[in-house]
Amino acid sequence: MKALVLHYGVGNVFSVSHAFRRLGFEAVVSEKLRRDVDCLVMPGVGNFSPAAEKISSIREELVDFVMSGAPVLGICLGMQLFFEESEEGPGKGLGVFRGKVVGLPPTVKRPHMGWNIIRRTRQNPLLEDVENEWVYFNHSYHPSPADPNIILAEANYGISFPAVVGKNTIFGTQFHPEKSSTAGEKILRNFVKFVKR
Repeated sequence: MKALVLHYGVGNVFSVSHAFRRLGFEAVVSEKLRRDVDCLVMPGVGNFSPAAEKISSIREELVDFVMSGAPVLGICLGMQLFFEESEEGPGKGLGVFRGKVVGLPPTVKRPHMGWNIIRRTRQNPLLEDVENEWVYFNHSYHPSPADPNIILAEANYGISFPAVVGKNTIFGTQFHPEKSSTAGEKILRNFVKFVKR
């Protein structure tokens, strides 16, 4: 099995590709889209605007790929790029999910960095055997989907916010499963199982 880890100038490409190799995948890190893969992974640590700018040259092709029915996993900023826009700065997301990315409330310390519990709100293959689990966050912004039905799990940090989103074959986590120990491994294994189905 082959996973494309899209490299668009943001961090954690190495740790994400390493996590997939550990799960038995050939992880191909590339700035270009490739069709000879079984799934696409969009990692991300960084600012929305430079990432949106970086993917602008392949935006239409990337939207086609994400909507094609191939399994896709967006992590942190990679998941935020599924939405239309972000309060963090100018730039156009992929718009595969309607809604925008908004800041955490000013009443809390930002970024939200460290371990927090996610609570599953809907049954989904990505969250099989995942109930109230500790996972690792590092973010100041979170998605605000137009359709609440895509929210699969929530976390609380000053407010409740979507921690996992998903619809059909498109999944996103606001936390970093590759840095989330047992729970993260479980979620990545569930994604691998979904890819292999």
